[in-house]
Amino acid sequence: MKKSLVLAMAMALGVTASAYAANPFSDVPAGHWAYDSISKLAAAGIIEGYGDDTFRGDRLMTRYEMAQIVAKALAKGANVDKLAAEFADELDALGVRVAALEKKADNVKITGQVRWNYGSSHSQANKKYNGKSYGHSLRTRLNINGKVNDTWNYAAVLENRQNLIDNTGDELTRFTVANLNGRLGGLNVTAGRMYHTVTPLGDIYDEKMDGIEISYGKKVRFGAYYGKLATAKWQNGVGTVAVGQGWEKSWGVNLAADLGKKVTVFAGWDEFKDNVNGKDDNGIFDIGAKATFGQFGVDATYLKGNSDSAKKDTGVVATISYGGANYKKPGSWGLEAKYYHLGDGTYVAHTMNGDYGLFSMANNGAGFKGYKVAGYYTVAKNMRAGVEYYDLEDLENSDVKARTLWSEFQVRF
Repeated sequence: MKKSLVLAMAMALGVTASAYAANPFSDVPAGHWAYDSISKLAAAGIIEGYGDDTFRGDRLMTRYEMAQIVAKALAKGANVDKLAAEFADELDALGVRVAALEKKADNVKITGQVRWNYGSSHSQANKKYNGKSYGHSLRTRLNINGKVNDTWNYAAVLENRQNLIDNTGDELTRFTVANLNGRLGGLNVTAGRMYHTVTPLGDIYDEKMDGIEISYGKKVRFGAYYGKLATAKWQNGVGTVAVGQGWEKSWGVNLAADLGKKVTVFAGWDEFKDNVNGKDDNGIFDIGAKATFGQFGVDATYLKGNSDSAKKDTGVVATISYGGANYKKPGSWGLEAKYYHLGDGTYVAHTMNGDYGLFSMANNGAGFKGYKVAGYYTVAKNMRAGVEYYDLEDLENSDVKARTLWSEFQVRF
């Protein structure tokens, strides 16, 4: 065994020189450079020598003899990853599970989601439902999470969308999320392209952003962000407004507090600036609460905007739910009913599958009111089905309406 290998193994096990280390080998005298390290390794059960009480340090070792030493070192918790990699085949033949290497492999985790959906929307003008549209698509997401160090991680989402009607549209596979997230002192920090939800319930903006978010606290939580709205779907739920034609810059601050285990209150202020459609900037204030009572959940949010171009600048959203379709519990189910009364100056990109873009500023609308009813059921573990129905109409012109039936089936892995 070479000098460097003995010392490296001893250091990996935290071996230090000791005048009291017993020497079991007759061919390692007390004055030998490796006396203390070899004695400690022998005492720890890492090396055994030969049956005649000799160590034979000048003899070349076989790979299997070395693999046995590495296996014993791994069992003692030594950091010998490089040696384990070198002797991986021999360790496998010995039936040794290389925990250190498996730990390295766990640094990157990949999970996924596949969603099939069918949606049918009917819009009404002049008291007739003369506008019809439908979608039939498949969306696949691979979530990649890599551990950078003890406090920082890398997160990315690789996404593919397929239009199953005529194979046109967005069928590219691309990274839609890529960011670093971790802790900086007492702050939670995310920087890069991220999923970005304004208000806890996503009633103002629920899309992607290029920028930075910070948060602090547990029971009382403060948050702030600054960035560019990545998709820039300016008040349009169906994506007909091209990228870059909406508010490009945004910043905001928010505060949330848990009142016990069942009630949370929240408030926030968000600014949307540099609108290239020629509309003025917009600031939106929100305040609300959510609570659970057994299987029931309720929430409500009040919103107020300050855009001079908006026809309506106040809004209210309220939800009641029962149960919940837990992906891990087959047979679980949930119901949800939601009421909307949102002026065109109180939202940008909403959390919904209804055709709310028909009532936005971009389409000369005043905002919308209406409702959503939905049901979800977990068919098998990590497999959930859902149906949603939306009935919406313009706040100023009741002849402009949109009804949407949305169905989906999601698989997670």
